Amino acid sequence: MFHTPIAPRVRKRSRPVEAGAPRREGVKFEDVRLYLVERKMGCSRRSFLTQLARSKGFIVEDILSDVVTHIVSEDTEASSLWTWLKGCELKNLPSVHVLDISWFTDSMREGRPVAVETRHLIQVCDILPTFPGGPTATVSQYACQRRTTTENNNKIFTEAFEVLAESYEFNEIEGPCLAFRRAGSVLKSLTFEVRSLGDTQDLPCLGEHTKELIEEILRYGRSFEVEKILSDERYQTLKLFTSVFGVGPKTAEKWYRRGLRSFSDVLTEPSIQLNRMQQTGFLHYEDISRAVSKAEARALGNIIDEAVHAITLDAVISLTGGFRRGKEFGHDVDFIVTTPELGRERSLLPDVTDRLEQQGILLYCDYQASTFDMSKLPCHRFEAMDHFAKCFLILRLEASKVEGGLNSTEEDSRGWRAVRVDLVSPPMDRYAFALLGWTGSRQFERDLRRFARLERRMLLDNHILYDKTKKEFLAATTEKDIFAHLGLEYIEPWQRNA
Repeated sequence: MFHTPIAPRVRKRSRPVEAGAPRREGVKFEDVRLYLVERKMGCSRRSFLTQLARSKGFIVEDILSDVVTHIVSEDTEASSLWTWLKGCELKNLPSVHVLDISWFTDSMREGRPVAVETRHLIQVCDILPTFPGGPTATVSQYACQRRTTTENNNKIFTEAFEVLAESYEFNEIEGPCLAFRRAGSVLKSLTFEVRSLGDTQDLPCLGEHTKELIEEILRYGRSFEVEKILSDERYQTLKLFTSVFGVGPKTAEKWYRRGLRSFSDVLTEPSIQLNRMQQTGFLHYEDISRAVSKAEARALGNIIDEAVHAITLDAVISLTGGFRRGKEFGHDVDFIVTTPELGRERSLLPDVTDRLEQQGILLYCDYQASTFDMSKLPCHRFEAMDHFAKCFLILRLEASKVEGGLNSTEEDSRGWRAVRVDLVSPPMDRYAFALLGWTGSRQFERDLRRFARLERRMLLDNHILYDKTKKEFLAATTEKDIFAHLGLEYIEPWQRNA
């Protein structure tokens, strides 16, 4: 709880300082008035910092009032801080700088109030009313300002939204596709189950169509629109074809228009020329269409770790994707592989795949050399794939390597399975951006870039964070640095399943 005193609402009218009237001794910065929030900071530390600031010519107010221009807090829980601040009913709160302790530290080091940067700001949180059947919720329109819960309380709605989003995606209608995915992302973040349409009041990203769908499911326990899509021959066929490694929506649509409806239709059609990726996709379909378990992901991590460190001892390897976000199962396993030696990352992956091939476990490899060029950044158009060196692999995973055994059917007696593995190798100074981008989820990353562009006038991708106002690149060695530059509260990977 916050126990800091607040000044009464009645304010005296200021008077000109008369000649000879006493002034605050040693004050250098009349226009800046600080208030240090005691919570998390503690009484003794607050007292020490107050004395330090006053010794350098700063005005530090003992009571929070409308004269304060800068509020400084060590509390990293932005939501609780902003809840308290809004309860103080300060008239000038919108114009007050609410700052992390880093601004105070920078100012003390410089001996003057430094310019407020986005990394100093403690991001405002909008507190919405209490929802029926649920607690008071803070719900932003941006997934990067919401934490997903370990349990999806509204799966019946989010699964319906995903069917509609996928249907629009197959039809190349981007707007409604993104709208349903944003709506699903909002519902995933709720800590309560939606039991009436009133529960969705004031929630962002829920349009008329999504609310109609929610109301239909609440009333009948099902959506007739979703059932119609699921029974549609075109949807079923495109869903089937795109489940093959190397087959995208455009290829699936082309096959469908040629009258093909099954795998046997495709494989027996003489005019169909499958590329190497698609051939591999059909060859190992049963394996790579089956979910990969967390135990299998750990086993693959050990294999990649051994291969990389046999090449360079100072290598850095990080598990990314859904497994870094705490998922129990996934479709593939993603790793970032790099080294502190700048430039070495460009040739690292071919060395790794050569070693995997020597071990007899490399079933497929699609290597893409690095095209990363810092001089061509920032890029003002979004590109789905970054320019770092990467390879898309299918590896043979032996049951003996997996604790608890393979995730396979009882009839499968081979003792191994094929698993998709993606490796990406950014330069070490781009590591934090690549880790953030490759961790996902897709909707979280999409909203993070949107927030950066619309709220901060910055450009963010897997390569850089660029401040358009200052016309400079912002350095980061960790994901937390990037969140701080954006003025966002840090969100752990397992809370990003948007």
